[in-house]
Amino acid sequence: MATPSHDRLASLRREFHHHPEPAWREFWTTARIVEELETLGVDEIYVGREALAEEERIGVPDEAELETWRERAREAGAREELLDGMAGGHTGAVAVLDRGPGPTVGLRVDIDGLPREEATGNDHRPAREGFRSETGAMHACGHDAHATFGLGVLETIADDPEFSGTLKVFFQPAEETISGGKPMAESGHLDGVDSLLAVHVGLDHPTREVVAGIDGFLAVAQFRAEFAGGPAHAGGQPNEGRNAVQAMATAVGDLYAIPRHEDGATRVNAGRVEGGTATNIVPESATIEGEVRGETTDLMEYTRDHADRIIEHAARMHDCEVAVETMGEAPGAESDDAVVDVVESVAGDVEGVETVLRRDDLGGSEDATYLMRRVQADGGVAAYVGIGTDHPGGHHTATFDVDEESLDIGVAVLADAVRELVE
Repeated sequence: MATPSHDRLASLRREFHHHPEPAWREFWTTARIVEELETLGVDEIYVGREALAEEERIGVPDEAELETWRERAREAGAREELLDGMAGGHTGAVAVLDRGPGPTVGLRVDIDGLPREEATGNDHRPAREGFRSETGAMHACGHDAHATFGLGVLETIADDPEFSGTLKVFFQPAEETISGGKPMAESGHLDGVDSLLAVHVGLDHPTREVVAGIDGFLAVAQFRAEFAGGPAHAGGQPNEGRNAVQAMATAVGDLYAIPRHEDGATRVNAGRVEGGTATNIVPESATIEGEVRGETTDLMEYTRDHADRIIEHAARMHDCEVAVETMGEAPGAESDDAVVDVVESVAGDVEGVETVLRRDDLGGSEDATYLMRRVQADGGVAAYVGIGTDHPGGHHTATFDVDEESLDIGVAVLADAVRELVE
């Protein structure tokens, strides 16, 4: 079964790398994916509202922010009718390749970038070779490679005359904010999926190494807490103020004092805090953007319950109000042996693969778990696959890059696994 040429895969990946877009702003990326899907002869393409359960979306930017990115996509050549269909940040797509009777296999790939600047200089290959980001965001976690995996696997299977069954590829937005998985999982497109593959490149595994099943997902909830107090002159009438920064600081300190739990690991982080306007004004507003995690979903909920109570009481202690909004959330999940067995078996026969690990732990969070659990709840099976890649900087850093040899390996492993899963 032939896969697309290395040059084609590398070219696609570099296009995506050159135009990264953060969560719910993936207008150009989605449009470009749809253009490719139209050339591959897939049977059905669902975009935006058709691909997502709209009521499950969270963390969507305001309209002004969305319109800024939609206009950038328009200037970069995205088709107008596709942009119209994605108004309001309805990004992402689902492609369906129906090749007759047989099981249905799903492949989930994420497509968003991170809101960070990319490195410059000749020691950074994207800058040296002319495909460094031009948007101010960055594909610093390999989602450019993931989108390429999705298209490459579709092209491979579409060209396979012996394939009988259905392949659905989920091009999911908003993974980096842990907010796109649930809307896609609840879209209805996972109904009838017998087995699901999700994939990530790198994860500290080198090029030519494949992990057949990744576990160790930490369930996560990301939140934004906005404290509201009352201003006053810090010298003349400090007693008349209600200090929102004081409430915020109390909450931050107490968040880190949440007791650990006997049942497993928990995490808490106040990742971004801000407040106040001047040294001589009692601050009337302050914000925490943070997250809680747990080795299991129950442990995450334990930590979140403590965090909610701490934030509420810190506000009350300092005579302030607080509003807490969930910005992203994902449960834990486990890879099923039935799928891990298949990936482990086929990966060893793929050209270029030198090492196959049966399992490894992620040690982080991923909202592909929503899709995995949805398939498993309906009686199907799922696994999260790791495709190793040598990268000069760690994930989410300015110098992250993908060894493009990993593109060929990833497409071949995933396509072979899809083929085996329908037999």
